[in-house]
Amino acid sequence: MADLRFDGRVAVVTGGGRGLGRAYALLLAAQGAKVVVNDPGGTLDGCGVGDGGDTGPAHDVVREITGAGGHAVASTASVATPEGGRAIIDTACERFGGIDILVHNAGIVRRASLKDMSYQDFDTVLDVHLRGAFHVVRPAFPMMCEAGYGRIVLTSSIGGLYGNHDVANYAVAKAGVIGLSNVAAMEGAAHNVKSNVIVPAAVTRMAEGIDTSAYPPMGPELVAPVVGYLSHESCSATGEMFIALAGRVATAAVTESPGVYRPSWTIAEVGAHLDAIRDRTDPVTFPVVPDGHNDHIRYSFAMAAAMSRSGEEQTAPQGAARV
Repeated sequence: MADLRFDGRVAVVTGGGRGLGRAYALLLAAQGAKVVVNDPGGTLDGCGVGDGGDTGPAHDVVREITGAGGHAVASTASVATPEGGRAIIDTACERFGGIDILVHNAGIVRRASLKDMSYQDFDTVLDVHLRGAFHVVRPAFPMMCEAGYGRIVLTSSIGGLYGNHDVANYAVAKAGVIGLSNVAAMEGAAHNVKSNVIVPAAVTRMAEGIDTSAYPPMGPELVAPVVGYLSHESCSATGEMFIALAGRVATAAVTESPGVYRPSWTIAEVGAHLDAIRDRTDPVTFPVVPDGHNDHIRYSFAMAAAMSRSGEEQTAPQGAARV
């Protein structure tokens, strides 16, 4: 089966000089996209960025793309500032005439226990992962809406979904990215702008210090096609989270138990009803698009209304749909 093409599309890939970002940039370019490969260089903990860091990786990927007959340009601006984010998007507009695809993959790691983490290390990681996402989405999003087309892929992680030891900064940033993507999906829906989250895992330099000897094959090439699909015009998903790990592709979602309604509660009653409150035998999910926020509210309101009609304790709205 011939793979999907991106002819005529312009893509920006942040953190595109190494690892997963490099794989995304190479795949998009191989399938016809014009690619801005953004990478300011620097070490895994972000040192060197803006201070004469190694800007070679972005240029190396561009040479690889152009050497194979593709179209690409390097950007060494940092996503960590609003000016850097704007410069990255401006590069796409100035060199290729616009932006159709934005993949925010840039990231750094600064490890410390929650007891010991410095405020500087907390902020520096958020500057790249979370604020960095906003710094590129903010200038790109209105352009996409005006053009009536756009694909945004933001990077979260298993740590953002479930947390992990010694990376409170990283976990917070990666969880925040999910909220940003959801808002972009909701506000972009009327303009054919789709936004999704990739939750990738691959053995790259981000795995430095981890014993991966017993891991199955999990290179970036197993993640890149998922990002490729989320970047393509045929992508039907928006406001979703896609997991790609060691060849497994799945989706993640926020689910709720149906819950328990009472017209009033005491502290003791919350504890007494805990099993029923937690019961996810019949879970409830509210898709982000078209109206997950208000669907959540309507579901709870329906439970209260059912109680007022029946006068009985409710564990699920009478007749309310579970999505």
